[in-house]
Amino acid sequence: MIQVRIDPAIKNVIDNFRLPENLGFGNIMAPIMASCSYENGKWGELEIIPYGPISMYPNAKVLHYAQEIFEGMKAYRIDGKGPFIFRPAENFLRFNRSAERMAMPHIPKDIFLQATFDLIAYCSKVVPSHSGESLYLRPFMFATEEALGIKPSEKFRFMVIASPSGSYFTSEGLSVLIERFAARAFPGGTGFAKAGGNYAASLLAAIKAKNMGYVQTLWLDGRERKYIEEMSGMNFFAVIDGALHTPLLNDSILDGITRRSIMTLAQDKGINVIERKMDIEELLKDIKAERCTEAFACGTAAIIAPINFLAEENGERFPLKNHEGKISIELREDLLALQEGRAKDPYHWVEYIEPKSI
Repeated sequence: MIQVRIDPAIKNVIDNFRLPENLGFGNIMAPIMASCSYENGKWGELEIIPYGPISMYPNAKVLHYAQEIFEGMKAYRIDGKGPFIFRPAENFLRFNRSAERMAMPHIPKDIFLQATFDLIAYCSKVVPSHSGESLYLRPFMFATEEALGIKPSEKFRFMVIASPSGSYFTSEGLSVLIERFAARAFPGGTGFAKAGGNYAASLLAAIKAKNMGYVQTLWLDGRERKYIEEMSGMNFFAVIDGALHTPLLNDSILDGITRRSIMTLAQDKGINVIERKMDIEELLKDIKAERCTEAFACGTAAIIAPINFLAEENGERFPLKNHEGKISIELREDLLALQEGRAKDPYHWVEYIEPKSI
């Protein structure tokens, strides 16, 4: 157990915090945050402090060279149980894989987990209590060295903030535009890392999709624009002839923790799970022939979101036969029941966090 400096001021901000009736997603921020700085080759003291602005110099490297990574996690507190957190060790491992790719130092496991657990523990009363709601946690790290030379930073700051949140998407299902022209990531690049630049690369296409009346973008591989990779920030699944198909991971696809959890749950339910290179033209033919009956996106924020239809820029649509998500909704409920502590956890994915007070 590491030593953590607790700012006495957090008691007042926690006591005075009230959850609004309508949460939205990522709009309401928890009243405290965690912070730890890296300098001279070592990590400093972990602090739990009131949520508020942070300061940095205008020549901090993150502002010029995008040396930044993040994670997404959730804590749940339903029916008076919890709070629980889902597979935090996996987020820690992925965080450091991202750090390696972005020339950043590894965060020690005890700092990463203690920061996350303490934020949940002190904010236990801030965790929403309705099914589907959660305390969304955002660990992140960014370069703070004050210099304009193009080289890796030698100073960093690790932080964790949190947001009491509702569902990321509504239950209406997603309308998805196939992006055939722009590319989000390329082989040898940073697509597998949770780096802010990957998401920035998807925003222009997101604007285009929204202007055309669609909710999400489906990205193809950067080289051939032929093989399905992922959505903007979520992994992709399709149900074809009763089997669950998902793109085979490569270095431009995020290794989603929700994705892997879904694959395990599906296999244990007797559903055949197939990882493969998925040709977009083959998928569209399978949708037309009703061999592909449903598709869905998945990720920490969305959990599972069924897809109503795929669409081309010329307006052609490819509706899914079971667009309401027969299999995907069943998998979502199974996963959410585990995350919320409403079902037995044979996988040991869920950890209880003991509440703390000042």
